[in-house]
Amino acid sequence: MVALYVHIPFCRSRCAYCAFNTYAGLEALIPAYGEALCAEILQDKSCATAATVYFGGGTPSLLPVDVLARILDGLRERFPLLPDAEVTLEANPGTVDRAYLQAARELGVNRLSLGVQSVHEDELRLLGRIHSWEDAVEAVEAARAAGLDNVNLDLIYGLPGQTLAHWQETLEAALSLEPDHLSLYALTLEEGTPLQGRVARGELPPPDDDAAAEMYEWAEARLARAGYVHYELSNWARSERYFCRHNLTYWYNEPYRGFGAGASSWWGGRRWTNVRHPGEYIRRLAAGESVAEEVEEIGPRLEMGETMMMGLRLVNGVSDARFRARFGVGLADVFGGGLARLSDLGLLEWDGQTARLTPRGRLLGNWVFREFV
Repeated sequence: MVALYVHIPFCRSRCAYCAFNTYAGLEALIPAYGEALCAEILQDKSCATAATVYFGGGTPSLLPVDVLARILDGLRERFPLLPDAEVTLEANPGTVDRAYLQAARELGVNRLSLGVQSVHEDELRLLGRIHSWEDAVEAVEAARAAGLDNVNLDLIYGLPGQTLAHWQETLEAALSLEPDHLSLYALTLEEGTPLQGRVARGELPPPDDDAAAEMYEWAEARLARAGYVHYELSNWARSERYFCRHNLTYWYNEPYRGFGAGASSWWGGRRWTNVRHPGEYIRRLAAGESVAEEVEEIGPRLEMGETMMMGLRLVNGVSDARFRARFGVGLADVFGGGLARLSDLGLLEWDGQTARLTPRGRLLGNWVFREFV
């Protein structure tokens, strides 16, 4: 079983905080890029059954319907999809309407992830977003009218100068749209991004970690009252049915195949990343050259550590029985010292059967993860 990721690196405008492999102003390459994607997909010889497909970006909703159809046809030709496969399309508000989403749904897309980020126009401008809150409302309404019954909203908190009250207004407005899933991400200032540069030059205050922690804790409590299930550090769903099955593959550290410029794969004991620029990606595939770069062999000890690191992102933590069934050894056999140290610090709960982050540990997750890799 494998999860499939398709990277669409095109954007109408690049966001001020974005460090992903994305490019603005190259939309003319989209038809050739779609052909290149199909060529890469059809080169794959694994023929593994796929449980999920995820179109990420960038802005996948910039794909014309006919290009989206050809890519999905290629995936189905090479990878048998489960009858109930989860097929996610990321979209920016303002780039989709009912007709587009209806067509995508007829092609097999059954989950939509909208990059909403904030209800406030000043925060959207700070982030470099080109949509409005009204665009976000219209996108959700269009999704429902098109028959999509699994809609996620991405939101960002911990912005420079953001108040708790502003964050509360954003989350309350998002809840009024009755999303099936919510992803709440603390802003990270990535090196080289315009937003990081503005903070470095003193034009903006740096994000306040304590304020961000307060926003996170408030959101945890508010979403619990609203009946959402907190299943991963940054993710909530109306019920288990709406857990993002594709992302669960990553959190369980299970195999995935990535297609497209800059996409990563972990398959057959190796991890690799494709060439990043879409123009070079297209050129190499047209010339019959490999697009894979940065190939890394993943040995058992590294795989165990990454399984632990990713699994601790799940609120239910890492099961010793599941770990033992996969690797033939228990958590304490490999990580006994680290489990004890983190338990003593109040960052981890370890009862011999499951290791999970404490509420305090969830706020310091990146510090905890370093213990295992």
